[in-house]
Amino acid sequence: MMNRCGLLTLQKEPVPLKSIEVELEVRDHVATVVSTLNYENKEDKPLEAVFVFPLPGDAAVCHFSAKIGQTQIVAEVKEKQEAREEYDDALSSGQQAFLLEESEQSPDIFSLRVGSLPPGESASIRLEYVTELAVQADDGLRFCLPAVLNPRYQPQGSEAADVQVTSVPASLVPYSLSFSARVSSPRPVSKVESNCSLDPLQYLSTDQTQATVKLAAGHKFDRDVELLIYYKDAHQPTAVVEAGQASAEAGTLMGDPVVMVSLYPEFPQSVMSSLASCGEFVFLMDRSGSMSNTRIRSARDSLLLLLKSLPMGCYFNIYSFGSRYEHIFPKSVEYSQQTMKKALKKVEQMEANLGGTEILQPLNHIYSQPCIPNQPRQLFVFTDGEVGNTKEVIDLVKKNSGSHRCFSFGIGEGASSALINGMAKEGGGHAQFITGTDRMQPKVMQSLRFALHPTMVNISVTWDLPKEVSVTVLSPPITALFQGQRSLIYAQLSGQSSEAAEGCVTVKYSLAGHPSENQLHFSLRPAADTGLTVHRLGARILIRSLEMEEREHRGQQEGGVKEKVVKLSVQSGVSSSFTAFIAVNKDNSKVIEGPLVRRNIPTPFADSMAMCGPPRMMGVPMVNCGSALSCRQTVAQTNLRRPMAMCRSRRVDGPAAKRYSAYRFNTFCYSAPTAVPDQPPRDPLLQLVSLQEASGCWLLDPALAAALGKSSEEVEKSKPAKANSEVWATILALIWLHGLKMDAKDEWELLAMKATSWLRAQNAPCVTECVEAGNVLLGCSVKREALGL
Repeated sequence: MMNRCGLLTLQKEPVPLKSIEVELEVRDHVATVVSTLNYENKEDKPLEAVFVFPLPGDAAVCHFSAKIGQTQIVAEVKEKQEAREEYDDALSSGQQAFLLEESEQSPDIFSLRVGSLPPGESASIRLEYVTELAVQADDGLRFCLPAVLNPRYQPQGSEAADVQVTSVPASLVPYSLSFSARVSSPRPVSKVESNCSLDPLQYLSTDQTQATVKLAAGHKFDRDVELLIYYKDAHQPTAVVEAGQASAEAGTLMGDPVVMVSLYPEFPQSVMSSLASCGEFVFLMDRSGSMSNTRIRSARDSLLLLLKSLPMGCYFNIYSFGSRYEHIFPKSVEYSQQTMKKALKKVEQMEANLGGTEILQPLNHIYSQPCIPNQPRQLFVFTDGEVGNTKEVIDLVKKNSGSHRCFSFGIGEGASSALINGMAKEGGGHAQFITGTDRMQPKVMQSLRFALHPTMVNISVTWDLPKEVSVTVLSPPITALFQGQRSLIYAQLSGQSSEAAEGCVTVKYSLAGHPSENQLHFSLRPAADTGLTVHRLGARILIRSLEMEEREHRGQQEGGVKEKVVKLSVQSGVSSSFTAFIAVNKDNSKVIEGPLVRRNIPTPFADSMAMCGPPRMMGVPMVNCGSALSCRQTVAQTNLRRPMAMCRSRRVDGPAAKRYSAYRFNTFCYSAPTAVPDQPPRDPLLQLVSLQEASGCWLLDPALAAALGKSSEEVEKSKPAKANSEVWATILALIWLHGLKMDAKDEWELLAMKATSWLRAQNAPCVTECVEAGNVLLGCSVKREALGL
């Protein structure tokens, strides 16, 4: 009889993971994260614990160790199959072993196996990674600790996943999380915000350049832990030179100094104030089951703002996808009142009812459509990022990067950072994440602004260094530059130079026909106390580039690139899809006997995943788990390891099993659908926006009066006698926006600019009288100049 004590899964099986402690150290825009996972075996048999969990997709995992009692074992990086065999051999010999590997399908999912933990014994696993922090629209730096891992949809015909996820609703996660952060920068830290409850910010120095903050007790695991860090005088160009590893050979990546250059290009205001009046705008919307409720409503509202903000003369189309895909028009059509109206009618009917997340098919269809001459293609992708074929999708975007720019939006907790960032990076666009109570609309409109700004072309980077120093750039070529956004360049510096020597890097580009450049001078003296952070980030960049090259040429060449990745991963100590961290306790005095019991550690899935009604994996027959649970849940599984046995989860056979096998959930249960709640009342801003014509004007009608909070009689009575009805209506709408909705200016600024352009084109008399009368009617005091008239 198994002794059941300690934390239990839904099947009343003990969970050996007791707690996770995370320490974050942020230096300017680079983060080092140390996670300690504490295990304890309270059963009467030795066990193997398997934990599949998310990490940031661009993280460089650089340290893995285990502590059992007083014994510390530091893992080595080895070729993945070799590491797996060493792990299996160790367990078969009665030794303790620990294996950490990255999923081959997606670099933001890792699997940790803790093997041969004897009864009553504890183990602490230490995992360390480094990552850069992304710049947000409001100049904050975003750090995200992924805590939520949603099931990933595996499209038909793609490779089965190499790891399996066991997952439970966030409220039932049986282990605790503690999180603390230390922030330091040359500039003062002005504030730190989070989507989770934090203890008050504590400054460590009088100049406020160092601070600490902690996650308040009782984190519920219903969301990723997100920090937004704000510095005064936010973003200045910098270069950090880091000395090579003393024990590494000179001339190698780890032996030579590496420089990390951060550039924040500033473009001429005269050029940036002009917005494109052409382009083909393709919107691709996720309508899988997990996009239900608030997500699909926000997506519909965002499409409304996007469609109203497009310039006359452009082309557009809207695709939506789930297990299949749909489009509003057979091909992109010219933007007009008629096509906009038809599209909006379809958008209003959109629901999250298309099943799984099959994004590859619509992308292939979009890329197969011929580009329209003189209409640069801009692709906007909205998804909760729950796909199993992440690398396949990113490779497809890269393959077509010469014909379009890709702007991506990760919606909700657990959206795959590897997918969202990868699509934007390879597509020369920009990535945004919308989590918690974030409004999607301002982030979407910022990306539309980027898309409408003139495109940078002929981007080149040149280096001016002492003649005895040579440079090897580790980063892929820069393909996109955006106002206020950071561009990072990593480079290896070979050769000797004096401590006083300086270098210079210049980025040249052409913007709207005007050649421009940004230059940064920097000291070649290595910075103190950076450890090997810059080297590891540089190694990760190079590893990712080589991995993509290997996928592009798979089957065309023998080895070569894969061997390069393995060699670089082993030398740098940074994980890759071809390597794994392996640690074996070779203390022969402790041989662990008896069959191993396997325990899968559950990860939380987001609350939106736990909606009542049929789950989004539409093709899979559901299995009754004999529980009266009201939502879809998954439970841990048990199997005996020696000899290796099949998991005890109930299988689905036939084509459906192949299609949905990725990160397979073990048992599902769900109740009958409940009544759909009433739709919330429409936001007054969106109500007004919905009435704007494609040309930019508003019509004078009862709907406009209602949106302004007035009666038709009041609006008609206040109109100056000589004023044109549409001019009067449009000025009223602009006054209402400027006078009452300045807090949402990011959302309506582009469509207001279109309205202003329309007014100017009318060359209408009585504009001043209309502005004065409109202010009186609406109780505002907006000046004509503020409206751009």
